[in-house]
Order: sequence, then structure tokens, then C-alpha cells
Amino acid sequence: MTESKKVQPLQAVKGMNDILPPESARWEWLEAKMRSVLQRYGYQNVRVPIVEPTALFVRGIGEVTDIVEKEMYAFEDRADKHGQAEHLALRPEGTAGVVRAMIEHSYLRDSARRLYYIGPMFRREKPQKGRYRQFHQMGIEALGFAGPDVDAEVILLARTLWRELGLKEGEDVTLEINCLGQPDERRAHREALIAYLEQHKGVLDEEAQRRMYSNPLRVLDTKNPAMQSMAEGAPKLLDFLGAESLAHFNGVRALLDSVGLAYRINPRLVRGLDYYNLTVFEWVTDKLGAQGTVCAGGRYDGLIEQLGGKPAPAVGFGMGLERLLLLLETLNLQAPAAAPDVYAVVPEPADLPRILPTLEALRAAGVAVQMHGGGGSFKSQFKKADASGARFALVFGGDELARGEVAVKSLRDGAEQVSRPLADVATWATDLLPA
Repeated sequence: MTESKKVQPLQAVKGMNDILPPESARWEWLEAKMRSVLQRYGYQNVRVPIVEPTALFVRGIGEVTDIVEKEMYAFEDRADKHGQAEHLALRPEGTAGVVRAMIEHSYLRDSARRLYYIGPMFRREKPQKGRYRQFHQMGIEALGFAGPDVDAEVILLARTLWRELGLKEGEDVTLEINCLGQPDERRAHREALIAYLEQHKGVLDEEAQRRMYSNPLRVLDTKNPAMQSMAEGAPKLLDFLGAESLAHFNGVRALLDSVGLAYRINPRLVRGLDYYNLTVFEWVTDKLGAQGTVCAGGRYDGLIEQLGGKPAPAVGFGMGLERLLLLLETLNLQAPAAAPDVYAVVPEPADLPRILPTLEALRAAGVAVQMHGGGGSFKSQFKKADASGARFALVFGGDELARGEVAVKSLRDGAEQVSRPLADVATWATDLLPA
């Protein structure tokens, strides 16, 4: 007899993680909080493909950005019958795909849109806590709105979410804002910045020297301690802004001031994507070490035209769910434990035909019911009922069933056990729901 060869189990791709219960319940709780806030601000859900043409991100994000140069999962699809193969990419961010969808379906033709998405993104970078190769992002895109009012709105939407989650602005999370102006203003600043960097070439690291001419603004976003003094003394984009850009920025600031939202102007805040103009912002924290940005975004008025659509203004943000959950965990702001309302104790599996109609009637009335499966003693079933977190145990013992009843036993507050009729579930189902 031939000895069978042991099959080696497979593991998930490095940096792409399984999310299992009870951890998945925290995700559902966070996403429900997000959807509640988004609905209050009038944002509607949009769902776009995970796989997009590589050219979408090259054109939209910028060819010399870290995302496109180093991190994007890009590949050539199998050739079709004509020998042609598409160049595809796993989406590294959400905005470009949403804009592509708006253009393709002429969705901005009739009116401006407030949209949101929640889903996975992909970047091939070194995995670390709170930063993974597959990560999840919630983002909003307000398309067709030109004024500073909606810039302020998207920032305040994030603040509302922080408050819903128990985070304190100014303590747990802090707002930083900047203005990148318009292309002609950035060009003037770019020339001055390149001249400045050339004068300080000796302190630039290899990455900065490579970017000095292709993307000099990103040099100022360096984390290299040896370059901090140089970056601090560089020409500031705010000094190159014209009257209209300054008026827009001051309009945003006035609206934030009107609702008492504190912020810091950070002239080195440039963001990692080429499509931003005017307002940019980040919500940052000092509770997560180097992973300090929790939410980031800004205005990108040129992107829709850049991707082939009719020119239209736009503003939005993205926030990483893994990092936000890590922040909540660090601050001990935990989601409530997921638990059923009741746990059904079933001493005799043979009685299930009489029991199941009651459980289904309770579920139809909105009661979360977890049924014990697989048999077992009273003691073992009650132990599992307690471990489930349920507030009540429903005991379908032989004596109860013979009387057409079920025993309702409180598992949390020591209240007296009561019996309820099986024939009229609707009269007592609501007693099992949380107050």
C-alpha cells in the first residue's frame, strides 16, 4: 500500500491578511458608523472594479510618484485572439477609478455628485503594523463643487466620524491644512524650489536628487532627519499664491473657524499624488509612531479633464480602515462585542421540528438568535450560551415543550426565569431586544 503524501497547507500572500471573527465584527461596526455619518451628509455609495487599466493610474496619479514607480501591482493580461494583451493594475487608491466611472457613464452631466466607497486597495510595500499590501479604504468624492464650502464640508465630515468613534480632535487626531494653488503658481514655485535645491545639493539624499527635477515638491515631504533643516528653509508655496487661490484658502479657514475646528497650517503638506490643487489636508495622530496620517485628501479640479472628461471641480479624501482600527485599539476605544440577543438551548435534537418555528418567528421579529447545534448536556450548552454573550437563554426542555412553552432565563442580571408560550411569539419577542 502506497503511503499518501502529506499535502502542505497554503498561506495568504505576505501583507494580505485574513480578517476572522471576532475581529471582523470590529470592521462591521466601524463601517456601519461610517455609513451612518456619510448618509447624514448626503453621500451615496459607488462601487468600481478592483482591476483597472494601468494607464488610468499612470495618467491620474502621476508617473513619477512612489505609488506608480514602486508600489503598484501592474501586470500584462493574457493576450486575446488577436495577440493583444491589456496592461492592468490592482487599484492602489480609489479616486482615479471613481472619476473614470463618472466620465464613462456621463454621471456628472445632470448634476454634481457626493459619492463614497469602501473597499480594498493594493500597494506593494513593506508590510508593517497598520500598513499592508492589501489595505482597506473609505473615501469620499464630492464632484462638481468648486467653492471652499465643500472643502470645509469634507473636513467636517471626518470630524463628525471622529466624534462618533470617541476620538478627540486636537488630542487624538489633529488637522493640518495647506494650499497648493493652481498650476501656474506651482510652476513659479517649482522653478524657485529647484534653484534652492541645486544650492543645497550636498545635503540631498539619493531619492531627493532623483526627484529634484521630476517632482521637487515631494522632496520637501522627506522623512530624512538630515534634510529637515534644508526643507524648512525652502521657498514656501503659500508665498507664490495669487489672489484667487488665497481667497479660496481663506474661505476654507473661515468656515473651519466658524465651527470652532482648530487646525495647523503646514506649508510642507503636499500629498503623494500629482492631481491635487488648492486645498490639501491631513488628519494626523501622534499615537501610532511613524504611521501618523489617519485621513488625507484635498481638491483635485484638473483630474476629470486629465482623464478625458469635461472639466469639473472635485474634492475628497481617503482614510485607511486598518490604521483607524489600530488607533482605536491603541486608545482603548473598542467596538461593542458582537453577541446574539438569545441563545437557544436544545437538550434533544429530535425536538427541533417543534423548536425551529419559534426561532424563525423570533428572528422575523428582529431578535438575534443563536441556536445550539450538535447536542450536548445542559451544562455544556449553558456554558456556551454564557460564552456567546447573549443576554438570555431560551431553554426548550421536554417539560416546557409538553406545556407548549419555552423557559426564558436571564444570563446577565440574575432576573427570575419565566415561561413564554410558543403559540404567540409576537407578544413577548420584543422583551428579548436591547432597551
